[in-house]
Parts: sequence; C-alpha cells; structure tokens
Amino acid sequence: MAGLWVSLGSLVAAGRRARRSPQQLMQSAALWTLKNVSHHSRQHLMVTRSLCSAGYDSNEKTFDKILVANRGEIACRVIKTCKKMGIKTVAIHSDVDTSSVHVKMADEAVCVGPAPTSKSYLNMEAILEAIRKTKAQAVHPGYGFLSENKEFAKCLKPFFLLAGNTFKFRVGVLWAVQQVFHGFLSHFYTGFTVIQVLILGLLDRGQELSVALSLAAENVIFIGPDTHAIQAMGDKIESKLLAKKAKVNTIPGFDGVVKDADEAVRIAREIGYPVMIKASAGGGGKGMRIAWDDEETRDGFRFSSQEAASSFGDDRLLIEKFIDNPRHIEIQVLGDKHGNALWLNERECSIQRRNQKVVEEAPSIFLDSETRRAMGEQAVALAKAVKYSSAGTVEFLVDSKKNFYFLEMNTRLQVEHPVTECITGLDLVQEMIRVAKGYPLRHKQADIPINGWAVECRVYAEDPYKSFGLPSIGRLSQYQEPIHLPGVRVDSGIQPGSDISIYYDPMISKLITYGSDRTEALKRMEDALDNYVIRGVIHNIALLREVIINSRFIKGDINTKFLSDVYPDGFKGHKLTESERNQLLAIASSLFVASQLRAQHFQEPENSRVPIVKPQVANWELSIKLNDEVHTAVASNNGKTFSVEVDGSKLNVTSTWNLASPLLSVNVDGTQRTIQCLSREAGGNMSIQFLGTVYKVHILTKLAAELNKFMLEKVAEDTSSTLRSPMPGLVVAISVKPGDMVSEGQEICVIEAMKMQNSMTAGKTGKVKSVHCKAGDTVGEGDLLVELQ
Repeated sequence: MAGLWVSLGSLVAAGRRARRSPQQLMQSAALWTLKNVSHHSRQHLMVTRSLCSAGYDSNEKTFDKILVANRGEIACRVIKTCKKMGIKTVAIHSDVDTSSVHVKMADEAVCVGPAPTSKSYLNMEAILEAIRKTKAQAVHPGYGFLSENKEFAKCLKPFFLLAGNTFKFRVGVLWAVQQVFHGFLSHFYTGFTVIQVLILGLLDRGQELSVALSLAAENVIFIGPDTHAIQAMGDKIESKLLAKKAKVNTIPGFDGVVKDADEAVRIAREIGYPVMIKASAGGGGKGMRIAWDDEETRDGFRFSSQEAASSFGDDRLLIEKFIDNPRHIEIQVLGDKHGNALWLNERECSIQRRNQKVVEEAPSIFLDSETRRAMGEQAVALAKAVKYSSAGTVEFLVDSKKNFYFLEMNTRLQVEHPVTECITGLDLVQEMIRVAKGYPLRHKQADIPINGWAVECRVYAEDPYKSFGLPSIGRLSQYQEPIHLPGVRVDSGIQPGSDISIYYDPMISKLITYGSDRTEALKRMEDALDNYVIRGVIHNIALLREVIINSRFIKGDINTKFLSDVYPDGFKGHKLTESERNQLLAIASSLFVASQLRAQHFQEPENSRVPIVKPQVANWELSIKLNDEVHTAVASNNGKTFSVEVDGSKLNVTSTWNLASPLLSVNVDGTQRTIQCLSREAGGNMSIQFLGTVYKVHILTKLAAELNKFMLEKVAEDTSSTLRSPMPGLVVAISVKPGDMVSEGQEICVIEAMKMQNSMTAGKTGKVKSVHCKAGDTVGEGDLLVELQ
C-alpha cells in the first residue's frame, strides 16, 4: 500500500522532473484513469488501516496526543478520559479563557483568538494551525462549535472529502496516481490520501491544499463519524429522506427547503397547524419555532432563519407537523468502522424550555421493553444506513400511545451522555477514541445493561423567573460542588472566580445523580441541589428542584410542554406550605439571634480595660416580613438549640450555627434541612435559600419594627413607559424611531443572547419618546432601551 500515499515533497519533485506543475500532473492522471482503469479495479481500491485485536486494556495503543477543540465542561470531560487512557491533551482557548479549568487540566494549551466564537472556537484556520503546531494525532470536537462541521472534519479525514457517486472517481484517480508515480511515491504518513491532493489541485484550491497537506503530515484523525454521516444527518432534510429509506418512522412534513415566508405560510396551511419551523442544519433548540397560525409562521420563519444563519452559517429551513404534547426520547447509538452498531438504551429528555433540554434521565419511565427495542433497532438501522462510526444520538418524538417518530440525529457526543454512562457502565468518550483508532466495538447488543437509574440537571447561569431562564452573566464569587454526597457526579469546567460571559453558553455544570432506582436517584438529586453553592450569578437551581419534586414528574406524567403546563403564568419559585413557612421563619429567627449573640461576643473579656456589660435577653421578640406578610416570633436559645414560637406554633431548631459556612445543616423538630444564608444586612434584610428557592426576609426586633414604621418608603419606578433589557445581549434590530406610534405587544427591538433571538415588545400603546440603543450595541440586564410618552 506504500504507493497509495504521497507527500508534498514527492509531488513537487515529480512535477519538477516532468517540468510540469503538480496541478497539471494531477489533471493528466485523472484523465488517464477515467479512460484506462476498469470499473472493478476502481471499485475495490481502498485505503485500509491495520487493526489491533479487539478488547481494550491499559496496553491498547490509541493516540499519544489529542487536541480537544472545545471549552468548558465538555473539554474537561474529554481530558479526564484521555488522562485515564494515558493520552496527552492539548486545549484550545480564546483570550478570555486563558485561565479556564480546561486549559489548566490539559498538558498543552494554544490560544486561537479573541472572545467571540467566530474568531476563536469556530476559527478553523487557527485551530488547524494549533493542531499542526502541537503535533496532535487526533481531534475530539466535544459538542457544539465544530463538532458537526463537515468542512472541519474533511480537513482531518480527507479520504471522505467526497461521497456518493464521486467515490469511483476518487479511487480511480488514486489508482492512476499510484501507477504514474509508482516507484517514487513514499508512504510517509497515515490519515491523508493522495485523493485530497488531487481533488484540491483539480479545483485550484491552493490555500486549502496547503493547510490539508500540513495537517496530513501531523497524522490527524477526527474523533467522530466520517463526513458523509455528518453531512447526511446534519441536514435535516436529507436525514429525513434517509430515515424514510431506512424504514424509520418519520413526522409528516415538507421535505424540501422553504424559500421565503410566503412559501412557509402556504406549506404550513397544507400540512395543517400547528407546525414546527426549524433550521435544516440546526440543533440544540436554535433556529426552531412553533407556529399556530399564519402570523406566527411569518415571524417564525424570520427568527428561525436569522438564528440559523448566526449559529450554523446556514439559514435553510424546513417545516413539519408539530406533534402536540409529545415526549422527547432519544436513543444513544455506538458504531465502529467494521459495520457494527449498538443501541445503548434511551434517555428521557422531555423537560425543556425553548426547545432546549433542562432535565434528562435514563432509562425512561414511559417505555416498555418492546417499544425500547423497536426504537433501538430503528436507530441502529439509521446508523448503519449512513455507515455511522462513533457515538451518536437518534432523537424521537413519542406520543401518548407510544408511537414514535424520527426527529433528528446528532452526530456527536450529546450533552446528556453521562446518564447513559451511569446505567450502562460504558465510558462513551473512551469508546469514541477506540473507534476513531480503528478498533471494533468490544460489546454485543446483549451485553448492554440497564443498571439502576440516573438523572441529570443542567445547571445554568439563568434567571428561571424570566421565561424559565434568560441568561445571567457575572463572576463566580463562591463555588462549591456537592460531590461529597453519595451517587453524585458533576461535569463542570468552572471554578471560583470564573466568569460567565455573553460570549458562550451559560451552562455552569451538569449535575448527575445515580441510584438503584428512580426514587433513590431523585432523592439524591434533591439533596445535591440543596448542597450546591453558586454565588455571583443568578442560577436555575430553584426551577430544577421544583421540577424533580413535582407530583406529575414523579409519576412520569411529562411531555415537552411540562413547564408551560405546570407553570402557565411563569415560574414563581417554591410555594411554601404552612409547615414549611413556619420552618423558614423559625430558621430565620434563629439565624438572626445567632448573629446578634456572635456580635456581643468579646475576645478575652477578662483582659479588657473597659467594663463589659452583656445584655441579658432571655426571649427575643421579633417581627418578620415574608412575601409582604408580617409575622411575630419569640426566640430563646439553649446552647445550639433555639426554641422559636412562630404565630402560635413552637419549633426547636438545632445546628452548629457556623455563620461563616456557605452551607448550614439545620434540624427543625426532627426534619433535616440544608439551607444557605446568602446575605445578612444590618438593616434586617436577609436572603435564605430554602428548598431551592431564595426567600427575602426582613427581620427586626419588636422595638426596631415599631420605629421602622416612621421610615419613608422608596416609590417604585413606573415601568409601563420604559422598555429595559431583561438580559445581557446584543441588539440585533431596532424596529422603531422617536415619534413612531406603537401598539401594546408590538415588536420594538430584537436582543440576541447566547445565540437565541428574543423579541422585545411594547408594554402599552403610545408614542416613542426616545431610543437609547442601536443595532450592534451590547446591552446589560436592566439597561434602558426605549422610552414611550
């Protein structure tokens, strides 16, 4: 096979001998091949790679060095497995990520540009240069960014530059060059074939040829499927056609590309409302809208195409029937380069907001073994249809009668892969690396178990009280993961002092709990959320905790509209029962008295020159304001226990009362609670995280409360005439100017945050007085955008 490989040096030398350019030489070789090489010879000529024996152990040879083309938690996740396998790692980073955790974990790090993703983590030229510079043998793309970018994969897997009908041409040219240059072409590296040189040369793409040849010399392999699978499954239109051909159940819809808003309306009417408008090249909920009428279809087409262009560089859209109240259940698949493929059970991903997953679990409480097997077999059939060779996910919508329909295939490692790892015992990153090296799968379908139950919560820097989660930015002043608890795993890429910026996804971590059954896994998740310390940014732990303790969720009565059904007026936090309210008030009273007693404590009072008179207070009479309601409490203490009478109910509260600790374990009449006192002010304001939700309590002594009645109250701002940004982001468009008349609900501007576009509307009818921003401006949460008269 040595004659099948060509170096740039050999190619240039051959051209010089013949006094012809390499491009002219390749064109002649191609023409000669088409005329003289038989179909049989061209069809059977392939580049192969020697394989080691099946099965993995510590001595199984894979790669010496892998570059991780990602950031954050997924980069850290990949690096951990590489370390376990004895593989050195290279991290890439933007200039603002220089001190990030994934950079510190890696053996080497290369800066690939400034903060914006288009100039760093999506900057292929810089990343390819990093690969060349560090001599990495393989690249793991993680998820997002370039993980499903076929052009990036082409540079790393050039043999799959073209697919389908061009295969015969490729191998024919390869055979021809072998014949023409037989005797002086050398086998000097694997992973790069002469066909890449030929095709790029024929197309006169000199710059890409230079980059590709440079990469080839580094023996680079893309840890993922080949480009044919990425292209086929990344295009939702093509993937749907392939799914039909593979006899996979599909959703009724329009299989072509929607040209404009008018055509979108026509197609939607033909399909019948409601419809789903989504980006052909999309994923992760971006570029996706549900439309119930013509007007929403036009708006959906506009926003989806803009988001698709911004996120994926491809604004093509498709429209299909929206299945109302479905479950979102996906099948994890794993394939190798030898035609083997497995399904690794399912993941329940129905808890979503804005078409993005929030809580996942494995297995699904809804599926029976027969439906699970049918879904798994169809997922594998699709994977085999595109010769899939890596870890991937086939997503389905499942209706109440357990009918399931193909949604899309993600040709990458999925965000929620840890729950599958928990119940199967497999390391999916490790399996991806083995497959990329060419090893066959180690397992048969019968070997794949369902052991126990796993739940994952996506912890975001988001305000759950705004549309179930609008992005929040800031610096983590304090951060402590609950990994001290049993059955808890945290995949994160941050540390105290890390910044959550507008440039990247606001995910803080993935919190995973595992138990012998669903009940144990959910209880461990509840405890883990209570013990998770995140300070400096707003987070969504309150929402996550409410979801997992909700009676509908516990029964398994869920669908993709769960959040809007359970919280039709938006998320308001935990609704306290009377017993829980009294517990909170008793805890707040105890904290207040404990802090007062600590303030009265003097170090070495016997050596003081000033006489110390300690006030002897047996009972503390307190006034507590919670949710605009005033309660009375009387507290007394005996060592570490406080006796508190709240509105006639007496409770005993016991704790260590370490007020410097971010977590406080409190026992209230035998009920154990973990609370966080986020802030205490001299004026009596106190913020306590209790049962996941942060409650603001105003607590004063009875005398101070009486005097406080004479204090003037701050008049609340009239917000009906102003429009402020509900989140940090980028102003994409301004639809009004001073003097314009607007109606209530009319679009004023569009703000893009974390690649999602949000329409800002007028709160009332009126005339525009002033506009305080323009397209392209970066705005912060609360910034004034527009004023009305």
